[in-house]
Amino acid sequence: MQQRMNIATAAPALYKAVYGLEVAVLNSGFDKNLLHLIKIRASQINGCAYCVDMHVKEALAAGLPDRKLHLIAVWRESPLFDSRERAALEWTESVTLVAQTGVPDAVYESVRGVFSEEDLARLTVAIGTINVWNRIAVSSRLIHPVD
Repeated sequence: MQQRMNIATAAPALYKAVYGLEVAVLNSGFDKNLLHLIKIRASQINGCAYCVDMHVKEALAAGLPDRKLHLIAVWRESPLFDSRERAALEWTESVTLVAQTGVPDAVYESVRGVFSEEDLARLTVAIGTINVWNRIAVSSRLIHPVD
């Protein structure tokens, strides 16, 4: 696989705008560990090896247990995830797969039982942001580092 383009240099103003959104999400006060989980799960769904690699490394550096990170793809079958993490992952999957799911009312009601409206809004923007990054990385064919 070979990288196709570098969006940061080809469209710097747009790349900077996406990066600004990322910084806003990081500074929104939303739980950082939940952000790690949703970034990894959305990146798995979107097939973005570059982002999975980067966000797993960041999550490990932040102290998330490696066992939990190994089980994100099968979170429904693992007792390691608490109710807040489960709700965040459920919302992540539904919003990431919006064309397939339509983000059903039942999912919204379930997640709303765990998150305030403000938290759910921040979570939704965070999911949208990682989906933008995934689309940039996958379409550009960004290659994760090989140690």
